[in-house]
Amino acid sequence: MTTTSKSSTNPTTESGPVAPTNPLLTFLQQLQETALKILGPKNFDPKLYVDLSLKTNLSTAQDAFNRLPWTENGTVSSTEFDIFMKSYLNGAEDDLVYTEPVDFSLEPEGFLLAVENPAMREWALEVHFLWKNLCRRVAGGVLESPEKHTLIPLPHPVMIPGSRFREVYYWDSYWVIRGLLASKMHETAKGIVANLISLVDEFGFVLNGARTYYCNRSQPPLLSSMVYDIYIRTDDMDLAKESLPALVKEHEFWISGVHSVMIRDAQGHNHSLSRYYAMWNEPRPESSTFNKETVSKLLNDSEKQHLYRELASAAETGWDFSTRWMRNPYDLTTFATTSIIPVDLNSFILKMELDIAFLANVTGDSTTAVQFLEAAQARKWAMNAIFWNEEMGQWLDYWLRDGTTCKEEGYTWEASNQNMNAFASNFIPLWIELFYSDGPLVEKVMQSFQSSGLLRAAGIATSLTNTGQQWDFPNGWAPLQHMIVEGLVRSGSKEARSLAEDIAVRWIKTNYIAYKKSGAMHEKYNVEKYGEFGGGGEYKPQTGFGWSNGVALAFLEEFGWPQDLKINCQ
Repeated sequence: MTTTSKSSTNPTTESGPVAPTNPLLTFLQQLQETALKILGPKNFDPKLYVDLSLKTNLSTAQDAFNRLPWTENGTVSSTEFDIFMKSYLNGAEDDLVYTEPVDFSLEPEGFLLAVENPAMREWALEVHFLWKNLCRRVAGGVLESPEKHTLIPLPHPVMIPGSRFREVYYWDSYWVIRGLLASKMHETAKGIVANLISLVDEFGFVLNGARTYYCNRSQPPLLSSMVYDIYIRTDDMDLAKESLPALVKEHEFWISGVHSVMIRDAQGHNHSLSRYYAMWNEPRPESSTFNKETVSKLLNDSEKQHLYRELASAAETGWDFSTRWMRNPYDLTTFATTSIIPVDLNSFILKMELDIAFLANVTGDSTTAVQFLEAAQARKWAMNAIFWNEEMGQWLDYWLRDGTTCKEEGYTWEASNQNMNAFASNFIPLWIELFYSDGPLVEKVMQSFQSSGLLRAAGIATSLTNTGQQWDFPNGWAPLQHMIVEGLVRSGSKEARSLAEDIAVRWIKTNYIAYKKSGAMHEKYNVEKYGEFGGGGEYKPQTGFGWSNGVALAFLEEFGWPQDLKINCQ
């Protein structure tokens, strides 16, 4: 394995696994490139074209495409292209059709009983109603002819995030499920878990999303958290038993192969931790035009392949994109995702280990329970040794900067390799029981968080660096608000709960005000200004929106909303 040294920005060689692609995806990317030439970059969304499906078989469509009257510069007229597209391609929306959730009701029994304010309750019911808008099932044509579609057929109804995201996404689904549980929609939540387990059964891991172009990477691993939370609400023993094999399989994916890194701490102890590492070294099909522009500054093909892998790996983190993954926050060619051991990923895997131990215990598998409790304790020790910064009171991402050190030999920990910048992810370990159950630790981390600068008027900022990347300042994202708030609440500290409620109220207010202004829930929000949605990144801000809906409902379930609590931004 090759890694970069402190003095270099890119390696000279590229190696690592690459997932196979398929002929349909190759063809759709040809259409994507042609459309870009015809339409130009303004208002062009490359994802649209790889979400299309065929009306005919692939060879017929390819022959017709090749027979188009091409000009010398390799394009065709917009009229000819439109005729071809209408004749041979279905719309991007056609693979999934609306379906009403089987357990939806307009006002479920016991729904958010602690929300006493009439205006807030009315809004909460409107957010609850959005589950009907986002629920889909796979169209019959996908099941009959999967080779004509990039959508991966799933057995149960799905909840999409919204707008351009027309398929299931992995980590989004956790907060969708948290909202569904608040909405008393247990069967829909179980169906989502069953869908994701089917992906583990087929591919060995949960894909980033349910499209063939996502087969080269996963996303933050939260499947065990979904199973655990549903089990706690429903006592569904069948769910616990049926989920365990897939959870164990997914755990192996994240702790082995290219995801696994060995680090020797300051005391000479070896620790195994995990990183993100996509199985891809080409442009991401759903963002290929953006990726090609990013790598265009590089001359060496090997360097380009390496940067493509780093970009795909950054997409695997869920934080696509952020200065967190870059050596130089203002140079997109300096992505180094695979050289970073992330705090949050290892927190999620630690939680996975605790969840598997719990589920194994309740289903009578004591051997597995003991095995995963031991793994959890080892990971906690590793996280404290490698990530924890006592002076800052935070867990910090660790950068691998040992030149060409081989993975088998491991890396040696150096304090200077911790990323000292403030990110919301530095506080994600608080979400995990082995950390939030430590009272003195919670107090120290809480003080660090309050002085970090991340808590703003309308919620928690993702970072403190404003670069135009969507996972940077001033954007705030629902998952990060939720994990930090819930960790504070679960600590049992009155002071921590008070801080958590303050954050939740700020977040609910900005969601509410933005909804009243725009008529929509948004993917992300500007935490500097109440009621302003976020921006930046590769695409226009999206609405819908699965995880924002889920966190809003989860916060209202946890804290309620008193009759006399004002909803405006004052």
